[in-house]
Amino acid sequence: MHDRAADRRNAAGVDPSRFAAEASTLYVVATPLGNLRDVSLRALDILGSVDVIAAEDTRVATVLLRHFGVATRPIALHEHNEAARAEQLIGLLREGRSVALVSDAGTPAISDPGARLARAVRDAGLRVVPIPGASALIAALSAAGLLAAQFLFLGFLPASAKARRDAIAAVAALPCALVIYEAPHRVGATVAALAQTLGGARDLVIARELTKKFESIARMPLSEAGDWLAADANRTRGEFVLLVDAPPAAAAGARGATPSADALRWLEALCAEMPTAHAARVVAAMTGEARDALYAHALAQKNKDPG
Repeated sequence: MHDRAADRRNAAGVDPSRFAAEASTLYVVATPLGNLRDVSLRALDILGSVDVIAAEDTRVATVLLRHFGVATRPIALHEHNEAARAEQLIGLLREGRSVALVSDAGTPAISDPGARLARAVRDAGLRVVPIPGASALIAALSAAGLLAAQFLFLGFLPASAKARRDAIAAVAALPCALVIYEAPHRVGATVAALAQTLGGARDLVIARELTKKFESIARMPLSEAGDWLAADANRTRGEFVLLVDAPPAAAAGARGATPSADALRWLEALCAEMPTAHAARVVAAMTGEARDALYAHALAQKNKDPG
């Protein structure tokens, strides 16, 4: 098929290896989480060539655009005006304009505005093209080292305590990891709700300020997470991705791990001398066996003990 777009770029003296926005097309453009070097070359091509840029927060988008020399002034598209703005943008697309959608950070429509716009544009028979790139969800998963083979993305949990607990309880028994976005002022309450509802045996990975100067990724049993957060005020600052590994039995099954007889003997002896979670970590370090499976076994034995 002949590439007419490439012909237009060549005729205009534009590098043919670069991408240029096509008419009547909405581009969903991923932007960096924090480190501006994470922007893709294709994203820069599109942002520099579209007619309109719709942004969750125009102030945030302007910083990014100016940094990369994009002169287009963004217009606002957020949760409060998305429906009305979608109608306006569809009108522009039908006139042959091109539009890019960006969120404050990461990929639009992933717990950010944009899904309604993308659906409305598709329903109108117009093109929607993803320009992939940074995503806090994928970045956190890639570095978490989860044992679970599957995960369920929950986005932001409800604000009220009861609704939050109910949402967690609804997925507690699923044999998969749970991935949650959280804000700094609620992370403590959410971690407490996770521990209360899921129990302390499941591992939690707290990924904070991904790609930024103070990025941190820490893993611990849910039973220890509240104390870990409380030990340092800096640990509750920034933007969070919380990843709860699958229930221990499911996680161990995904890895094909069953504690050996030797490991269980060590575990029984150490549990008599130290906290269960600590004992499981020590035995896992000594034997190379799955800490989750060891911890789950120790908890099961403890629950059976009438004393």
